[in-house]
Amino acid sequence: MKVLANDGLSKSGINALEKAGFEVITTKVAQEQVANFINENNVSVLLVRSATKVRKDLIDGCPGLKVIGRGGVGMDNIDVDYARATGKHVINTPASSSESVAELVFAHLFTGVRFLQDANRNMPLEGDTNFEGLKKAYANGTELRGKTLGIIGFGRIGQAVAKMALGLGMKVIAADKFLGKAEIKVDFYNGQFIIVEIPTEPQEDLFRHSHFITLHVPAQDGYVIGAAELSQMRDGVGIINCARGGVIDEVALIDALDQGKVSFAGLDVFESEPTPEIQILMHPKISLTPHIGAATNEAQDRIGTELAEQVISILKTENS
Repeated sequence: MKVLANDGLSKSGINALEKAGFEVITTKVAQEQVANFINENNVSVLLVRSATKVRKDLIDGCPGLKVIGRGGVGMDNIDVDYARATGKHVINTPASSSESVAELVFAHLFTGVRFLQDANRNMPLEGDTNFEGLKKAYANGTELRGKTLGIIGFGRIGQAVAKMALGLGMKVIAADKFLGKAEIKVDFYNGQFIIVEIPTEPQEDLFRHSHFITLHVPAQDGYVIGAAELSQMRDGVGIINCARGGVIDEVALIDALDQGKVSFAGLDVFESEPTPEIQILMHPKISLTPHIGAATNEAQDRIGTELAEQVISILKTENS
């Protein structure tokens, strides 16, 4: 059987599939040619990340396709319900990238509280002529220790963020429509650990209490944070979004940053991705990354291995 990994696949995933007798194709096929390629090459499994879209027309056009796999968590680039209704298996890897995304959240948090996003722009331009001026401009940093981190969406990634925050000495609060509480196990290098129970609370309470807010929710029909929600937050709040573009009203966010209501934002995802608005890209109070939450070598290895294991299990069961 043939597997098309159209957005790439880690070596560990390729090796596992090949060992099980699959032929893995890693040629990048243009979106409009994917269906033809699948049919002409008798591909049984299509593996994607976020770039390739698997919509109704592709699903209808590929009757021989048995499995659609998404390397990562969110599956908003796949018509999941429709694919399953036509008898195709749709899989993802929700546990593989949690730590990598959580670490990026803290990269943005550390960046924001120490003005690194602006310092990294201005030091190359003025570091040799205005060193003392820049030193003064970035003098009023903030420690994360002892501050309250509000986590909206308390699934795997939200809980991975909580573990890191607890390790830093932060207070963690959370809001989640589907979860009442969670037990967070914080492991240490020497085998010791602590368990902290964190109950969830109403989102409105989280807005009022948090020094920093990070979102970990799937794609939504509307904004989770807009002008009304921003007005409920503490003055000087920091906001991080490494979840999905479109869950924050970026126009309202820019306004809140300009007014000082929000001290900084860290964005890995954007409303108009893959062409973010220039006002977002140029803003001195926004730390920016190009949707790389799961883009670590370790996460990609886990994603590849988990996808391979699921594909092998599904197709071996069907063929037995």
